[in-house]
Amino acid sequence: MVIHYKCPRCGADMAWDSVHGMLSCESCGHQMRAEDYQTTSHEPEASFGEYASKLQNDLQEYHCQNCGAVLLTDRETAATTCSFCGAGVVLADRLSGTDAPVFVLPFSISKEEAMAAFKKWCKNGMLTPKGFMTANRVKNITGIYVPFWLYDVGGIAEADATATRVRTYTRGDYIYTETSYYHVYRRMRIQYEKIPADASEKMNDAMMDKLEPYHYQDLIPFSLPYLAGFLAERNSYSAEEVFDRARRRAAAYMDQQLRDSISGYSSVTYNTKRTDPACQKAHYTLLPVWMVCYDYKQSEHIFAMNGQTGKIVGTPPLSKGKIAAWFAGISGGLFAAMQLVTLLMGGVFL
Repeated sequence: MVIHYKCPRCGADMAWDSVHGMLSCESCGHQMRAEDYQTTSHEPEASFGEYASKLQNDLQEYHCQNCGAVLLTDRETAATTCSFCGAGVVLADRLSGTDAPVFVLPFSISKEEAMAAFKKWCKNGMLTPKGFMTANRVKNITGIYVPFWLYDVGGIAEADATATRVRTYTRGDYIYTETSYYHVYRRMRIQYEKIPADASEKMNDAMMDKLEPYHYQDLIPFSLPYLAGFLAERNSYSAEEVFDRARRRAAAYMDQQLRDSISGYSSVTYNTKRTDPACQKAHYTLLPVWMVCYDYKQSEHIFAMNGQTGKIVGTPPLSKGKIAAWFAGISGGLFAAMQLVTLLMGGVFL
């Protein structure tokens, strides 16, 4: 089922306005809250295996309700735009029932703000080529709601260790070193909330991880109108399939908390150490991402921006000449510093 959000005043298409946080009509300027237009009920927090169902076909056909054009989408697409009339459409059947997200974090950065921030970020690159931003090379900038699982994780962190404190003192003509040994035991029950892992097959996991942090206190119950005017992906993987990424992060957090709890010693040797994180809840959530495709010297560079905070990740091209000049400057500075030190010490520098 294809949904268009029509303006109740003039009948034109409405889209989500990230600046004002409202559904907005470009035709007559009317704005309204998403919850006043339509509220979609959401399922309780997910358990493993609940979202494992997959569509049988890679492509599915829909029809635009504005112009009647055929929309062909892959099985992960949940919101898109009509290629013929440009209307934003939401494929409601892909985000309903057990496929409905629990939460959504609406875009708070507009397309214009995202573009301006991206250009400023590129110009600040000290080692980027001179012509990197001299022309309009942005091929497209797209707002996408990326599916994530947010995990509530808890477990036991336990460590048994031998620690030492070393004291050195002088008595007469002798220097003494005294080492005291301690048996240290720690056992902690630790809870973490909303550890993220993206669930889209199309997105680069490392890039999505670098977009963090999001401000999860701004999460709201999922409602379809927030997707109007943006692209959206549905989850490619179930909560169980990507939990291992969140589990490894939780285990690293637990390990660090154990280490931080054993302080004030000269040395610590672990006899045994155990971290046992387990998933307690998994929240299916859509998070906002601006994707920028940038064309430079016949190659494409992909950048991503956190649609809430504006944080940008990606690797711009590097200028070989600027890199060489930078290294030459560093080397010349070190050479001059070494000469100065030698002269001050009365030595001879060759």
